Amino acid sequence: MAENSIHNIMGLTMDKVREMIGAEQIIGQPIQLPDGTTIIPVCKVTYGFASGGSDLPTKQQKQPFGGGGGAGITMEPVAFLVAREGSVRLLQVSTATNTVDRVIDTVPEVIDRVSGIVAKSKEKKVAETEAQP
Repeated sequence: MAENSIHNIMGLTMDKVREMIGAEQIIGQPIQLPDGTTIIPVCKVTYGFASGGSDLPTKQQKQPFGGGGGAGITMEPVAFLVAREGSVRLLQVSTATNTVDRVIDTVPEVIDRVSGIVAKSKEKKVAETEAQP
C-alpha cells in the first residue's frame, strides 16, 4: 500500500510540474509590432520537486500512510529573438556581472559592425573600379 501511495504522490507532483512548464514557457508567444517586427521572448526555466512519505505504525492491520509532495519553478528572461525585415537577431538580457562576461556579450555586436564596415568597403572598391575608364 505504501509503495502505491508514494507512487501516486510522485506521479501527481510530476504531472503538476509538467502542467506548469513546457515549450511555451521557454519560448514565449510571438509579439507582433505595428512596423512588422516580431519579438519572441526566451526564458530559462529551473524547477525542482520533492515528495516523500512514511508508514505510521499502529496496532491495526491496515497501516496508515502519511506523505506529501511539492515543486518550485523559476522563470528568468534571458533573451529576445527579434525578426525584422528578413533578418533575425538574438538580443540577450544582460546578466553580466564581471568584465569578461560583458566582453563576451558584446562580441556578436562587434562582429556585426566589423562585417558591415568590410561590406561597405568592398562595395566602395567595386564602385570605384567600375567608375574608372
